[in-house]
Amino acid sequence: MLNEKLQMFYNRLLKVYKHKSRQAKRLSVLCYRVYDHDLPEFPFAIELYNDKIYVAEYRRRHNMADEEHEVWLQQSFTIIAKVLNLPEENIFSRERKRLSHRESEQYEKQNNARQFFTVAENGLKFLINLTDYLDTGLFLDHRVTREIVFKEAENKKVLNLFCYTGSFSIYAAAGKAKSVTSIDLSKTYLQWANDNFVINGFKDENRFNFIHDDVLQYVKTLQPNSFDLIIIDPPTFSNSKRMKDFFDVQKDHVQLINDALLTLSENGIIYFSTNYSKFILDEKRIKVSSIKNITKATTPFDFEGKLKRFCFKIEK
Repeated sequence: MLNEKLQMFYNRLLKVYKHKSRQAKRLSVLCYRVYDHDLPEFPFAIELYNDKIYVAEYRRRHNMADEEHEVWLQQSFTIIAKVLNLPEENIFSRERKRLSHRESEQYEKQNNARQFFTVAENGLKFLINLTDYLDTGLFLDHRVTREIVFKEAENKKVLNLFCYTGSFSIYAAAGKAKSVTSIDLSKTYLQWANDNFVINGFKDENRFNFIHDDVLQYVKTLQPNSFDLIIIDPPTFSNSKRMKDFFDVQKDHVQLINDALLTLSENGIIYFSTNYSKFILDEKRIKVSSIKNITKATTPFDFEGKLKRFCFKIEK
């Protein structure tokens, strides 16, 4: 017999899962967010990756002793497994700091138990890791944005800055891009991106390039008309020792976008996104003909009312 709060969580999770699973089935989506802190007493983000459940517990002052918290967590996992109709051993969990950006978390290794699973999205394959790093390797909130890149990539020279594990690059390659260049400062994530290309059968080294470099410095070296489509999804803040300067998305986005525009071909497009919740795009200082806020248009069904990022289409 569940206590009142656990019963409340069970009821809420069952309700949202029924709704979202129907939408996912209709759209043939296998990886999606089921629940995101709907109840303050149960501060989880719960995501499904095919038959694996990823649970991130937002850090909070729960006023429970360690043993009491473990019991509560196990009770919650039992409910999650029951509602999602999967075994409890398919649950992978992490504690997540309540931050407004990705950078300080996504590059933080959690433990040494490297274990990858292959999942599918729109017929493409992606390696995800539910044990080593806090972020899984596939940002579900950009599912629709990736589909847009797929539709626009044909015969385009595509540049993916801050490429992470290369999901945008995979969609560009699948969309028959003329070339795809992926750049990141992390060798770990560049290798992950390369592995994603391999499992999808994209092995043409003349078309697909992976560059280990500081994006802020690299983009300044590019020649005009080098690319037709550029994706920029930077961290909110980075002070990596490998960078020449630290990066602050609010302070530095204008320079970054304008540098990217210089390498963009005539009528080229930039897709720029950020997870900084207080972000304000400084349109007056960006030298373009058109800027559209496409945040709403790129919000997937499983993030409606919960999205914590912005997305812009910038046309030269």
